Amino acid sequence: MYQFSYADIQTDSLADAKDRERQLLDRSIELLLEARSSGVESHKSIEAIHFMHRVWTTFIEDLGSSENELPKELRANLISIGLWLLREGESIRQGASDNFDGLIEVSQIIRDGIQ
Repeated sequence: MYQFSYADIQTDSLADAKDRERQLLDRSIELLLEARSSGVESHKSIEAIHFMHRVWTTFIEDLGSSENELPKELRANLISIGLWLLREGESIRQGASDNFDGLIEVSQIIRDGIQ
């Protein structure tokens, strides 16, 4: 029979969650790269901004939860970064900015920091 300790299962679950977060950020970055190539007014731009918005809205909600075990200061910093990404994405959506490079760079930094 299989015997797993609770700590083993919890560790696997945490590793799986981090992997899913990296995958979501990878997809968001991929869409943002396509949007940058296609231009601000393209369908790719709308798709990329919408996807990024959904990802970061979910991340911010999780980071704000009392059940999130990250250090409070790190959570606050990530929420601030997420809010900046959302504002910048909205600015692109409204045609006031074309800062895909900033969105891509920050998303890559966050993705690469997930360990």
